Amino acid sequence: MGKKLVKYAVVDAFTGSPFKGNPAAVCFLEDERDDRWLQAVAAEFNLSETCYLSRISDSESNSATTPRFRLRWFTPVAEVDLCGHATLAAAHFLFTFGWVNANAIEFLTLSGVLTAKRVPDAEESTPLGLESGEAQDGFTFELDFPVVPVTEFDSVQVPSVSEALSGASVVDIKKTTAGDLFVVLPSGKDVADLQPRFDEIEKCPGSAILVTGVAPPGSGFDFYSRYFAPKFGIKEDPVTGSAHCALAAYWSKKLGKCDFVAYQASARGGIIYVRLEEKSQRVLLRGKAVTVMEGSLLV
Repeated sequence: MGKKLVKYAVVDAFTGSPFKGNPAAVCFLEDERDDRWLQAVAAEFNLSETCYLSRISDSESNSATTPRFRLRWFTPVAEVDLCGHATLAAAHFLFTFGWVNANAIEFLTLSGVLTAKRVPDAEESTPLGLESGEAQDGFTFELDFPVVPVTEFDSVQVPSVSEALSGASVVDIKKTTAGDLFVVLPSGKDVADLQPRFDEIEKCPGSAILVTGVAPPGSGFDFYSRYFAPKFGIKEDPVTGSAHCALAAYWSKKLGKCDFVAYQASARGGIIYVRLEEKSQRVLLRGKAVTVMEGSLLV
C-alpha cells in the first residue's frame, strides 16, 4: 500500500489579515519521510519556513491530557532549531482543522517541549489600526518559548556591520546565544527605513542580523525590529517570533517593563504581543493567524 497523501496548509502567522504577517507551510505527516524529502519539499515551497507535524505515540507521551506532536522546521536550505511563526502556524492548523479537541498543545522540538495555547482575544484594539481583522474566530494563539540571552559582542567589528546596513548609525551591537547579531539603531523609524546590503550581510559574523529600535511615540508599539538571514536562504524574514525571545529580555531592561506590543517593520509587517516571565525565563508570544491555502502533496 502506498504512502498517504500529505495534507498541507499555507498559513500567514502573526496577522489577522491574509497576505500579511509571515507565511509558513504546515505539513501533517502520517507516514515517515526522510530528511532529504523534508528539505526538498521546503525548497519547493520556498517560504521562510516549512514545518512538519507528526503524531507522538502513547509510549513517547508524558502527558495524559495535553495532545503532543513532533514538530520540525526547515528553511529552503536547512533545518533550524527554533521558529516562532511556523510554530504559531502549526498550532493554528491543528486547532482550526480539528486535529485536537483541547485548548493547549505540546510540541516536541529540537528546542525541547514548547507549548501553544488557544486563548480568547484580548479587549485591547490593534495599534495603529494596521490590520482589518479578517481572522474572526475570537481566539489568539499563545506560544511559550525559552528566553534567548543576549551577550556582549566585539566592538571592533561594528564598522563592517554598519556598512552591511548601508551606513546606519549603530547604538549598540550584541550577540544572541542563538548566533544572531543583535543590532540596536537610534529609533524605530531608522529600523523601518533601513536599506540592507545582503551581499555584505552574508560576510558578517553570526547566522543572521536582528535589527531593533524603540518605537516612535504615539505608534502604540514599544519597539520595532527586522530580521535578515540570507545565510539561511531568507533575505528578510517578514515576522520572526523566535527573535522576540531575545528582544523581550533586552527591551525589558531598557524600558523597565515585561509586557510589550512589538511591530516587525518588514514589507508585509506583523504584530506580536510579548510577555517576559522573568522568574521562569520564558517568553510568551501571542498572535493571530490566517489560512490562505490548503491541499495535498502528491509525491
